[in-house]
Amino acid sequence: MRVTIFGASGLLGKALVREWKSDEVIGLSSKDADIRDPKQVLAAVQRTQPEWIVLAAAHTEVDGCESDRERAFGVNCSGAVNVAQAAKACGSRLLFLSTDYVFDGLAATPYETDHPRAPQSVYGKSKADAEEQLIQILPDCCIVRTSWLFGIGGKCFPDTILRIAATKPEIDVVDDQRGRPTHAPDLARAIIHLCRKQAAGIVHVTNAGDCSWFEFAREIIRGAGLNTVVRPTTGEKFARPAKRPKYSVLSAKSRAKYGIDMPHWQDALQAYLLERRTGASPAEHLGSFRGSRL
Repeated sequence: MRVTIFGASGLLGKALVREWKSDEVIGLSSKDADIRDPKQVLAAVQRTQPEWIVLAAAHTEVDGCESDRERAFGVNCSGAVNVAQAAKACGSRLLFLSTDYVFDGLAATPYETDHPRAPQSVYGKSKADAEEQLIQILPDCCIVRTSWLFGIGGKCFPDTILRIAATKPEIDVVDDQRGRPTHAPDLARAIIHLCRKQAAGIVHVTNAGDCSWFEFAREIIRGAGLNTVVRPTTGEKFARPAKRPKYSVLSAKSRAKYGIDMPHWQDALQAYLLERRTGASPAEHLGSFRGSRL
């Protein structure tokens, strides 16, 4: 199988390139093709002739999207449309990475794939609009929504917490926003599985379990063996330009249909900390994909 990855220099893109074996994989960064330019995108797809395109390129700085709406929509929506149109022109399948921010955060139970979109931020709106347009262009595309992504090779919450903990004896972390952390290598393996299964439609992929940011930070500090005190606080005391969903837990039902069994986020965090500490990822992660060898 030939695969082209847009966004290969990002946190997830790097994990995809590392994990994707036994297939012909070409990773492209924004230097190779700016997805905001339809001509560059089409030329890249025509050159690589992929059976599957994985669109992991995105403007993910949530607060930055609020101050630069044009860039947010240019990359996350118009760029995605450019890739979808190129995929259609070349007969390629498309897997698009989306987010829990397409929801309003007002639910009390995990969001199913068919829950109405109601984004509360520019970032969420740009992704929600992209989802709707991609489905119109490529009805059989696969949209993978994920949340709270972390891993080696890019900015992420655990890395930020550990850097702060290195200089401060106490840190305050919000305890009134709940979601599901997702380890980039686990998500990458799930994406590979979905492509090989010719998946279509919307699939929610996160690690198992859920937590608040405070609980996540506390486990990071504990797992790293640090003595930094983590104190719970509220989102109101940490006002940010972009509104964060209070509850953005994504249901696991859609991924279970494809035989994807993700590790618990606490186990995934330990794998991350081990890789961060030693520089080598575990030979085998705790995740398993029933009925498929990756």
